[in-house]
Amino acid sequence: MSQSQILYEITDRVATVTLNRPEVMNAFGGTMREDLLQMLLHAEADKSVRCIVITGAGKAFCAGGDIASMAEMQAKNDASIIPQRMKVGGQVVNLIRSMAKLVIAAVNGAAAGAGVNLALACDMRIAAQSARFSESFVKIALVPDWGGTYLLTQLVGTAKAMELMMSGDRIDAAEALRIGILNRVCPDNTFRDEVMTFAQQLASGPTHTLAHIKRATYVGATGTLSDALKYEEQAQELVFLSDDAREGIRAFLEKRPAKFAF
Repeated sequence: MSQSQILYEITDRVATVTLNRPEVMNAFGGTMREDLLQMLLHAEADKSVRCIVITGAGKAFCAGGDIASMAEMQAKNDASIIPQRMKVGGQVVNLIRSMAKLVIAAVNGAAAGAGVNLALACDMRIAAQSARFSESFVKIALVPDWGGTYLLTQLVGTAKAMELMMSGDRIDAAEALRIGILNRVCPDNTFRDEVMTFAQQLASGPTHTLAHIKRATYVGATGTLSDALKYEEQAQELVFLSDDAREGIRAFLEKRPAKFAF
């Protein structure tokens, strides 16, 4: 695994996965897509990890694909690697959505192309005030990938998604918050501390219950009311007699903060 391109650190049950090619705004190149997938699989399997944060090194979150490498492929009339790159990007997106652990995108700067869609795949998104967002594929006559056509439409609706993808216009963090892409925006100087505080709050919560809430939210977003009600019934029955639910109810009655199992 190319450790230099993907950094991994655990602090207080929060795993931080950092895209680490700051010299090219953390654009995906070489085996970086595969390395990200493997690092996320590792975090998913690590029982000491309760929450995952994906962020970028330096001043950018992720600029998407490495355009210089794309130009080299075109010069050779060689598109043979495209299916594999698309497949791995899809695997990353599906893994983030399907894993029980919560995944936060900490957007520290520019997010464009596949970088935007990686952030959209996460369960929540927190951005620094200086962050900028662009579905920039159209600027180089490419189609959005990494699930962007689905993920963006789910968040902002068909008309706005169409506008952003067809224009490739860049929007700032305030606008991204207004239209529903972001959960919150933080000042640049306190951004990383605020992200970690929030991630640690989630990491201290009832793990299995949070996993069910994640799944139920996506069922509610993409299924029918009947689907949502059915899943809620199943999940509630599963968690009701759990140690965490017993502790939560005791703590409520005793008027104290709950201490969930780690």
